[in-house]
Amino acid sequence: MYLSTMQQALVSVLTPFKNTADFLPACIKSIQSQTHTFWELIIVDDNSTDNSYEIVNSYAERDPRIKLFKNNGTGIISALRLAFNESKGAFITRMDSDDIMSPDKLQFMLHDLKIHGKGHIALGLVQYFSNSGHLGNGFQRYETWLNKLTIKGDNFKEIYKECAIPSPCWMVYRTDLEACKAFQPERYPEDYDLAFRFYKGQLKCIPSNKVLHQWRDYPDRASRTDEHYSKNHFIPLKIRYFLKLDYDNKRPLALWGAGHKGKMVARKLIANRIPFTWLCNNEKKIGKHIYGQELHSFEYLKTFKQPQCIITVANPEEQTKIVRHLQSSGMKPIEDYYLFC
Repeated sequence: MYLSTMQQALVSVLTPFKNTADFLPACIKSIQSQTHTFWELIIVDDNSTDNSYEIVNSYAERDPRIKLFKNNGTGIISALRLAFNESKGAFITRMDSDDIMSPDKLQFMLHDLKIHGKGHIALGLVQYFSNSGHLGNGFQRYETWLNKLTIKGDNFKEIYKECAIPSPCWMVYRTDLEACKAFQPERYPEDYDLAFRFYKGQLKCIPSNKVLHQWRDYPDRASRTDEHYSKNHFIPLKIRYFLKLDYDNKRPLALWGAGHKGKMVARKLIANRIPFTWLCNNEKKIGKHIYGQELHSFEYLKTFKQPQCIITVANPEEQTKIVRHLQSSGMKPIEDYYLFC
């Protein structure tokens, strides 16, 4: 009975790595220092050209919980797929090879999952750090936004704005991850795509107010350099899932914003033959046509009955005003309006 309970509490930590020799020792040591000790680290070398493999192997030779593999394909999705296939745990979490876990990260998330049961995602707050002591404003804004959602468990309310599930700071039951098709789709950015599939699977986010993950920022980080994480990949993914999960063709659709992202969304909607009304706040644009679509004042929204609205206005102050305006009309996030930036 004791062994059965322990086996159910095995946590599989899935970690791809590529050329992160400088950071792997700190990452692995943070896993070895966990207060929950019944874990396995399934760590996959994604074609490194430095001595990362040798570093990990030196740890694996001394700790049987560390299981090292070489990617039989190319890219992080292939590496994650291999790691998941080789894992045995009833609970699954991800870890980035250049980051650091707080000592009680696994214990804290595991406890939350056991309390709330299947159909939930355990989360923690994240904290960016840099060896240079300087963080980009974008990362600081993302941390603040993400943690604000996680504290309330409201992550999916702004799923279309950014990746609302921190990619290396979640834990789910294995069966729930399998139901969401784990790492099968070859679709980037893979962390955002998985977040959408968690949302599609109606998993519930468990609120958390504890910092569990130290997220390292540095010039060569993949999110800064890999083309798969370019913002140009985000809009197609958002449109894909919006049309699949939330779009109601029986309701009028409005697109609010005619800047760069607004135009990208408009092109995607037109390509998918989705009718929409284009709104903007810029008086110089109102009445003009872009891609054959006339731009209307936001007041035009009042002429529709039960509209859906995609917001692409990036300016935080303007976005707040728009949300307040929509909420004053009784519109609700994810049900009636969707923040796309």
